[in-house]
Amino acid sequence: MFKSLMRFVYLLGVVYIPVSYCIARAAPEPAPAPAPAKPKMGIVSDHLNSAGKQRTRIVSIKYGDLRGFVVNLPGKQFPAIEVFLGVPYASPPISALRFMPPVTPSHWKGVLSADRFSPVCPQRLPDIEDEAEALKYMPVARLEYLKRLFPHLKNQSEDCLYLNIYAPQRSK
Repeated sequence: MFKSLMRFVYLLGVVYIPVSYCIARAAPEPAPAPAPAKPKMGIVSDHLNSAGKQRTRIVSIKYGDLRGFVVNLPGKQFPAIEVFLGVPYASPPISALRFMPPVTPSHWKGVLSADRFSPVCPQRLPDIEDEAEALKYMPVARLEYLKRLFPHLKNQSEDCLYLNIYAPQRSK
């Protein structure tokens, strides 16, 4: 089952390592912890969008609220996945913060939409336009992989300290 899940995720072109999924299946479930009186972080809402297709999930974290989305994998054996893209984990490393250790991000007001990939850090990309030349420096599988990634790698910025979070769906 794990191999088929990884194969499906690979076909999506998504890197997802379901560590918590594996651990949850390998160990017996612990007794539930007592609920805190007033949680500061957690799920705020879970609903279908206006088209009735994609469910969104709003969670509250230390810096504010995030709106992600829920992906239902095919088959009943796979759990749904909550996806939060472009979540800031540090302030942008620009101006005085350039070449400095990461600085805690600022709190944001309202709900931050976490449904798009953020820019990647600046990097020199190999030329894959001329396939014959590219194959001198890399195997065919890597070339094919780079072709799939290129649309995402073209959006580069020094403001690139973001996380893409994939987690098994939690109930309310």
